[in-house]
Amino acid sequence: MAANAIAALLARRSASGAWEGHLSSSALATATAVIALSFDAADASLVSRVRALLVGTQNQDGGWGDTTESLSNISTTALCWAALPPSPASERAEAWLCKAAGSIDPHVLKQAIVHRYGKDRTFSVPILTALAIGGRLGPPRDAWRNVPQLPFELAACPQRWFQWLRLPVVSYALPALIAIGLARHRRSPSRNPIARGVRNAVTSRVLRTLERIQPANGGFLEATPLTSFVTMSLIAAGFTTHPVTEKCLRFLRASIREDGSWPIDTNLSTWITTLAIDAAADVLSATDRAQLRDWLLAQQFEHEHPYTQAAPGAWSWTNLPGAVPDADDTAGALLALKRLGDVDDRVRTAAIAGVRWLLDLQNSDGGVPTFCRGWGTLPFDRSGPDLTAHAIRAWQAWIPELPETDRARVSIAIRKAFQYLEKSQQPDGSWIPLWFGNQHAPRDENRTFGTARVVLALCGADRKDAMLQRAIEWLKQAQNPDGGWGGAANGISSIEETALAAGSLAQAFQIHPVPEALHSAIDWLRQHTQDATRFQPTPLGFYFASLWYFEDLYPIVFTVAALQRIPPKILSFRENGGCDSCEPIT
Repeated sequence: MAANAIAALLARRSASGAWEGHLSSSALATATAVIALSFDAADASLVSRVRALLVGTQNQDGGWGDTTESLSNISTTALCWAALPPSPASERAEAWLCKAAGSIDPHVLKQAIVHRYGKDRTFSVPILTALAIGGRLGPPRDAWRNVPQLPFELAACPQRWFQWLRLPVVSYALPALIAIGLARHRRSPSRNPIARGVRNAVTSRVLRTLERIQPANGGFLEATPLTSFVTMSLIAAGFTTHPVTEKCLRFLRASIREDGSWPIDTNLSTWITTLAIDAAADVLSATDRAQLRDWLLAQQFEHEHPYTQAAPGAWSWTNLPGAVPDADDTAGALLALKRLGDVDDRVRTAAIAGVRWLLDLQNSDGGVPTFCRGWGTLPFDRSGPDLTAHAIRAWQAWIPELPETDRARVSIAIRKAFQYLEKSQQPDGSWIPLWFGNQHAPRDENRTFGTARVVLALCGADRKDAMLQRAIEWLKQAQNPDGGWGGAANGISSIEETALAAGSLAQAFQIHPVPEALHSAIDWLRQHTQDATRFQPTPLGFYFASLWYFEDLYPIVFTVAALQRIPPKILSFRENGGCDSCEPIT
């Protein structure tokens, strides 16, 4: 099974030698693109074709989920409803929304959407904007009154002020703040003459900011939804021929898939590649390792990022122009470079810069956030256990190669990070990750992913304390009777979560051996991957604003990583027909 899994992973490498992966098509991304493109008559035939695709992906209950494997949710269903003309499909969507929200009355629907996201307006306001543009919130004058005014004028302030301004959107949503705020202002200006005057005065300045931070290919964060929201809002604000609008439209037209859909993001190539290297570096040839080392080094940011003003030294999730440096991918790249070996001066210099970047990002609570230090508690800007654990592993890996002053900083950072993990461990012994979820688990939380990630960090630091013991006990108790794991105890088992849990328990084997759990997990993986020849992905990825996705390579990468960590004698025992009545392997 292990050989088959490795062969499947190596077969998915691209011509560059790295892995590009394949993200699931997204009904939500597709709906937002349709709304943005529907303004131009030249796109009429394309829009008609894509609308037909949306109708074909509607769930039986009348709603839509973010992916074809996702449960219906109010956000995606509302956006698909806004993207479709009156039809039986839109009537079924209305019926679903009536059940979910209580009514499609504009005020009631607004409250239901706002309630889903709470204080964070990163996604609730864009959805309401799309509904207003699509004519689903009543006559235009009334519709725009149901769209909260985002304070786009704050984008005229120096960016270093943002962490103190307490923006109602997360750090990566600056383009939406500007474009949607402008649309609301232009379509339904404030009755306050001072607010109206200030917003008129800064319009040109914030548009220049938007133009400055737009990537060369037009796609903000490589994300179709964000780019689409910016596009439709600028058009609604009257900036149809603005350079930002035109570049956004070119990105949307260029990124459509052959079947007429869009993914949530172009790809996660750097992230997938670092995971694959961490899992399979030992089976790569010297030539392959050298090629991958060069590829990874080429992805490191060497200049301050115009979007977040992040310092040089970090990595992003993709090698494409819309990339933004972040903690998880920087940690992943550092681990991958160490796993590839042959650390020369060039690699060491890059790694030291990456380590320092992560050190500077650490929050005062000891945890590590995604993009920006100190942005607060809005979702996807706060510290996360999964990010913190990944950073700990990266820091640990490079300690021997660091200058003495950096070693001292890392030692302090790791101590603070473990203190954060102690505080964020749940009463049951688990951790809740920031960037992964499970649609079948309570509150969509994927405690299996979060706990597995932290266990790897604890084991790497040779921690043998109560924190690790409680985590292992949680994983053992969360294992399903069938031998697999879901996102929580008694959840539906998946390849990804079973591999993640098994891999972390295998990493902890010398400290806390759990052979029975590993035996069952190997049997489950063998059966459900058909001896590692078939890998069915599961929606467990959480993207910006809690959007679901699945990635075709996740089940392969996670399976390879797990099988590489499981003690050889246990793996061999199960692969060679071991059974419960046989002599146990310990």
